[in-house]
Amino acid sequence: MSWKSRVACHWAEWRSAVRQARELQRYWQENKERFKAEQRAARKAVRTPENPGPPPTGFSLLPWLLMGMGAFSDLFQGKTPDAWIGGVGLLVFNSCYVYVTFRAFHKQTREARSTRVALVVMGVVAFGLAIGYGGNWLLFFPLLGLATGAVVRGAWLGRTGLVLTAVAGAVSCLREGWDGVNVAYGTFLSTMVTAVILSLSEAVRELRAAREELAHRAVEQERLRFSRDLHDLLGHTLSVIVVKSEAARRLATRDLDAALAQVTDIESVGRQALTEIREAVTGYREGSLGTELDRARSALTAAGIEPVVRRSGPPLVPQTEALLGWVVREAVTNAVRYSGATRCEISVDGTPERVRLTVADNGGGAPAEPAPPGVGGTGLKGLTERLAAAGGSLRAGPSPQGGFTVTAELPVEPVPSVEPPLRSPSPAATAPRAD
Repeated sequence: MSWKSRVACHWAEWRSAVRQARELQRYWQENKERFKAEQRAARKAVRTPENPGPPPTGFSLLPWLLMGMGAFSDLFQGKTPDAWIGGVGLLVFNSCYVYVTFRAFHKQTREARSTRVALVVMGVVAFGLAIGYGGNWLLFFPLLGLATGAVVRGAWLGRTGLVLTAVAGAVSCLREGWDGVNVAYGTFLSTMVTAVILSLSEAVRELRAAREELAHRAVEQERLRFSRDLHDLLGHTLSVIVVKSEAARRLATRDLDAALAQVTDIESVGRQALTEIREAVTGYREGSLGTELDRARSALTAAGIEPVVRRSGPPLVPQTEALLGWVVREAVTNAVRYSGATRCEISVDGTPERVRLTVADNGGGAPAEPAPPGVGGTGLKGLTERLAAAGGSLRAGPSPQGGFTVTAELPVEPVPSVEPPLRSPSPAATAPRAD
């Protein structure tokens, strides 16, 4: 082997090694990103739900009872005259405080009459103890403000808070002079801050509940849409396949070419059904009224029903054509399955304001075979909901002249006009014409 051959061989091996190294590096990068994404998803999956609001009980407000330890200390050390009155008042106030705070986290219990009565009793006891003893007993006013902020909401909160602050300030200044202003400030602050925090917490909880409810409704609506699309698609397609299969079986012994044509139609319908199911799953399916009318004519002919199709009126927007196409599909499917008719008329009459679709057959006016339990009427019910959401209506029932009639009406939306692009005139058009 010459040196040129060896160099070329080594060069090829080196290029192959570099290519493999790049592929391994790219593979490592892809796996690295995927591993990071899986880690983030796992962290999100095990994340505990946030709970910025207060707990559903009053345990979070119980530590504030320590503000009354000064009054309890005076009572225990004998610094309070008529200690039994102070002891009874302390017991009643603390009991009412616990009762009120534990009922303040639920709207029904918070607005109950017993809760309001307990809050009034707290106010009377706090006023009596503060004006009778002063000193550390004045700190019951901020505790009363905290309980008031936890219970009172709305327009009454500001009035109640101001009255309570004025009473606390007057009693405190009467007992302790200007130092009582601090008690009034603490009372006002505890009332308003507690009310604001609890109100915001409840608003967050209500918003979360509303968001979850909207998410559940969106899922239910999407499931309903998907089930209706599958019912309409599969019901019509399978009916056409069954009818054409029966026609092919009957024609196989007499006319092989006609039977092969029916088999070809079955294949075409099946392929189209696969495409429509994929589009329905992705939610981007838009039907064409003309296509549905052609399919209806073919399905009716294969079932031995004479189709009569008439269409008049201005052009329709794709959304309106899609809805009317669903109606044609469902009505023709029912006619093929159940009517036992020999003639079916489909008419589309449009005006600048509304368009009306009528599908009428001359059958018995009722299904020839009973529908399976839990299945009958699903398609017409879903179509009624769809047309109602678009501002239209759907009526279905036996005709006075016999047979079954389905009538759908929808408002006509203006079709957006597309102006043709401007083109430069050709030389022949601009050349002077010889007279």
